Amino acid sequence: MTRILVIEDNRNLATGLRNNLEIEGYEVSVAGDGTSGLALARSATPDLIILDLMLPGMDGYRVLRTLRDDGIDTPVLILSARGEETDKVLGFHLGADDYVAKPFGLLELLARVDALLRRAASASTKHKLSIPVIFGDIQVDPGTHTVRRAGEAVTLRPKEYDLLIALLERRGQVASRAELLEEVWGYSGEVYSRTVDTHVAELRRKLEENAAEPRHILTIRKTGYRIQS
Repeated sequence: MTRILVIEDNRNLATGLRNNLEIEGYEVSVAGDGTSGLALARSATPDLIILDLMLPGMDGYRVLRTLRDDGIDTPVLILSARGEETDKVLGFHLGADDYVAKPFGLLELLARVDALLRRAASASTKHKLSIPVIFGDIQVDPGTHTVRRAGEAVTLRPKEYDLLIALLERRGQVASRAELLEEVWGYSGEVYSRTVDTHVAELRRKLEENAAEPRHILTIRKTGYRIQS
């Protein structure tokens, strides 16, 4: 049975979500604060996390950042009354997979949950780069999910690694921001395309000798990005 973790401090809303998700056939766990939610996310291995931002103790942003820093790539749907574009962009930058602003319609939420779960299942079977690739002094080994620069291990967050693989799979061809946003985040919409730019900036910082003058992860003006050996 598909497992969903709801991290929400509003008891009435959390109960309503649990009841409706269980009616849809999901197994649901609920946490009322960020600290216990993070613990459950680590121990219960849910298939999807619905995460409020305004939580007591540890807010949703910190929970999300910690999950991604730990290498946990479980799909996360942010559910928050904070609907400003900057809040959404920060959520996507930290590794969120979707964002629904309160108040929301139940049918829309259920549809997004279903879409995220189907997307995650599709990604798990999707063809990925299967052999090591070297460009410059960078070596990427998909078999061990490792990246090295000049022989030293480089730690990438899950979305950073997925973005790198998406670029490498194109073998030097250009990938548009929209293509990368859809492929890596499973999300379409120009308003969020800057999340691609912020992740590219992080890749350059970690992999390029000079992030301000990259030699390998190149910007193609008004188009997107490509990797040059």
